[in-house]
Amino acid sequence: MLIAQRPTLTEETIDAQRSRFVIEPLEPGFGYTLGNSLRRTLLSSIPGAAVTSIRIEGTLHEFTTVPGVKEDVTEIILNLKGLVVSSDSDEPVTMYLRKQGPGEVTAADIAPPAGVEVHNPDLHIATLNAKGRLEIELVVERGRGYVPATQNKQPGQEIGRIPVDSIYSPVLKVTYAVEATRVEQRTDFDRLVVDVETKPSMEPRDAIASAGSTLVELFGLLRELNVDAEGIEVGPSPSEAADIANFSMPIEDMDLTVRSYNCLKREGVHTVGELVTRSEADLLDIRNFGAKSIDEVKLKLAAMGLALKDSPPGFVPTSVESYDEGYETDAYQGDASYGDPATYDETAYQETEQL
Repeated sequence: MLIAQRPTLTEETIDAQRSRFVIEPLEPGFGYTLGNSLRRTLLSSIPGAAVTSIRIEGTLHEFTTVPGVKEDVTEIILNLKGLVVSSDSDEPVTMYLRKQGPGEVTAADIAPPAGVEVHNPDLHIATLNAKGRLEIELVVERGRGYVPATQNKQPGQEIGRIPVDSIYSPVLKVTYAVEATRVEQRTDFDRLVVDVETKPSMEPRDAIASAGSTLVELFGLLRELNVDAEGIEVGPSPSEAADIANFSMPIEDMDLTVRSYNCLKREGVHTVGELVTRSEADLLDIRNFGAKSIDEVKLKLAAMGLALKDSPPGFVPTSVESYDEGYETDAYQGDASYGDPATYDETAYQETEQL
């Protein structure tokens, strides 16, 4: 079964950390199926990084205070839970915070190693008086979802190491809505709107792409049971359909000048699809196909949103009004066979353009 019109996905950026994604048109009922799956995956299964344990100089547990620090250790830990970090390492990474008072301690005072980035440097951690000094060792790990401090506690860990709750997910909030949309005469198709808000460590488009990749992997397990099982096939998108039509277009319909047309036909180029696989260098190797012919072909292709293979930037299509008149040399004007596409006598081609 084929869905005649391929669903499209568009992104509406609300701010740096929030975007609204619209997927339409979907077969009736698929809006809720896809929306619920995406929401659950976004909230639970997007990998990220978080602090898993800390060690504060001069303390043995969280139920104590640090001399010269306004906040007690429990409050410092609560503040550190709001730290937004990203890590490129799959192994635990250690970073350090060292600050001498007086003044405020923020996440900007943390010295992360290579591959680790702190995304909210303005986060308040503690306040020091003139005699206060704070030294914290923080361990950052990658994971997904939420892991309580009890699971972060390692057997035989050193005295003074305090495990903390870890919120790995970079996604803060996900909502979705299903609306009706129209396809031709039918008005019962679904329009899915997914609103995604993330932490500064990940953009919403990356989060939804990660969720899609996860779902594809999981649903692929079911497809492996029988790869030939019948299902709904999604048709080409409007842009893909236009490209298919353009690629299958014969070069006769490009309205090229006689010289360009004959040179291409003699070279075995019959469709636009075959033409766009050629580079400028390939076309210049064709006898009697010079710079003017190249510009003409590039102009015609640009009108269809296409280009030659490896076409260098900088070409601005303007006009080829001069191509039709005075383009062929006198050597062609007296040859009746030249204008006949079915006739390709090489003796009729005099090298008027030398490479």
